[in-house]
Amino acid sequence: MHKNRHLPLGQIIFRGRFLNLLIYILVLIAIQPLDEVIGEFGLLLDIIVSFILVSAIYAVSHKKKHTTIGILLAVPFLIALWTKQLFGIRWMQIPETIFGIAFFGFIIAIILKFIFSEDEIKRDLIAGAAAVYLLLAIGWAFAYRAIEVLQPGSFAIADAQNVTYSIALYYSFVTITTLGYGDIFPVTTAAKSCAILEAIVGQLYLVITIALLVGVHVSQTLAKKSSSAKSEHQD
Repeated sequence: MHKNRHLPLGQIIFRGRFLNLLIYILVLIAIQPLDEVIGEFGLLLDIIVSFILVSAIYAVSHKKKHTTIGILLAVPFLIALWTKQLFGIRWMQIPETIFGIAFFGFIIAIILKFIFSEDEIKRDLIAGAAAVYLLLAIGWAFAYRAIEVLQPGSFAIADAQNVTYSIALYYSFVTITTLGYGDIFPVTTAAKSCAILEAIVGQLYLVITIALLVGVHVSQTLAKKSSSAKSEHQD
């Protein structure tokens, strides 16, 4: 309680912003099994995705220009998403996919900039790093959808389903974690290249982020020990 009084108002307001985003993403993943019950990319999934967009904008809203860009990318995405959902206009998945890739790419870039500029390990920093990893998979799912729209049949599925966003999201997480179950696999060159790139980026991100967090933690620990030693010496 007393610590908050000594913090700038901005830090108090934005504390936990990445944690909120991470929670919404985990909820999206958790409700995937309900997709078969509520229908193809059903209403519940659309609602959670909408919350993720709002939470993502809030997470980067410490700068006005970030908020503005986020809103400009999110609004067309939401219009396309809900127009497709409410009125069944299938071609709206094209602008939905385009703005989805642009929005999540922008959010990932801003959060990464924050992560790599921090010099102290905090709960929100760890939540932000985890959120970026999951956002990479979400963004890549839109890329897979785009490839399928441009080149139908780019993915072979065991039970011959259409590549819905739910299926693309599942394949994206399987790819980025290098699980490779084999029930879905890329057929065209574009799909194969995209899958390879996601697997490489996902693994590099984990290695680089873990190295960064360990380095910051070691530096932080050494700084505290040095500060304590100086205090004892002065006493």
